[in-house]
Amino acid sequence: MEAFHPQKGPFLRELTPGEGFIGFYVIHRKQLEPFRDPARGRYLTLILGDRSGQRVARVWEDAETVAEQVAEGMVVKIQGEAETFQDRLQIRVLRIRPAREQEYDWRDMLPASARDPEEMLAEVLDAAERIQNPHLRALVASFYGDEAFLDALRWAPAGRKVHHAYLSGLLEHLTEMLALADRVVAIYPQLDADLLITGILLHDVGKVREIRWELDIDYTDEGRLIGHIVLGDEMVAQAIAALPDFPAALALRVRHMLLAHHSRYEWGSPRRPQTLEAIALAKIDDLSAQINRFWLLLQQREVGETWTPYDRLLERRLYAGETDLNVDEESQQR
Repeated sequence: MEAFHPQKGPFLRELTPGEGFIGFYVIHRKQLEPFRDPARGRYLTLILGDRSGQRVARVWEDAETVAEQVAEGMVVKIQGEAETFQDRLQIRVLRIRPAREQEYDWRDMLPASARDPEEMLAEVLDAAERIQNPHLRALVASFYGDEAFLDALRWAPAGRKVHHAYLSGLLEHLTEMLALADRVVAIYPQLDADLLITGILLHDVGKVREIRWELDIDYTDEGRLIGHIVLGDEMVAQAIAALPDFPAALALRVRHMLLAHHSRYEWGSPRRPQTLEAIALAKIDDLSAQINRFWLLLQQREVGETWTPYDRLLERRLYAGETDLNVDEESQQR
């Protein structure tokens, strides 16, 4: 894996037991914990992250002073040593300090799609250009012809943790859905292809406002309080209102697709799918999301493990088999 900044140091997932190193990482979580012997005071546990993933790190000496100097969401420079504890690799922190802004590139700190964002963006823009219905084409162009929207889309994750939760993940999700839609329309020609493609391109526009990505991926205030489905419907409704003579019936079908694309009330959809294109969009969206979600969990296994840890949201562990999946190096970098 190639770093964006020359001083980055080794990526966390590339460390091997016994390896000493110096590098830059972001703190996702910190917690002071007591030693078994209370007389020894407390040690500091850190969850460190970079583009390759996360690792547990421990500060054994002068932990309380270090805890005052560093904070969650901060990039730090670390001198450390990789070691094995209970068959899992962790990091012994020898020295640590806050990083200076010029010492790191934020793109090294967050996981990113293995695909080139410019190539994916070109695929998405090509799909937008293929829409024949002039009203739908104009509606999609109001977003995909806006440079500010495209600048956000280049890096936006599709989620915080559940699926495509990495830089350019939303673009990757869209390209997967577009590829799936081509097959679905070929099998079911009764679908309105223009309407389905419009739904794919617009169903997650609210995520550029729901999620923030800097040194961590998290929700914005309006993301937590309103959510991307309602935000997206608001954005699309405003865009439709700005287009002269946009058919009211067509507007209803487009907005229904967005409001129903999570299929179930308990998954955040104000409505369940009630049109052909809405159910097609919901199933395509779910297939892309769930395959990616399973794949990300499988990639988080330690070398030699055949099962993933228990996933609370899925309420199950995932099985990878006796040997690792036969995947290419590029896919392993996600």
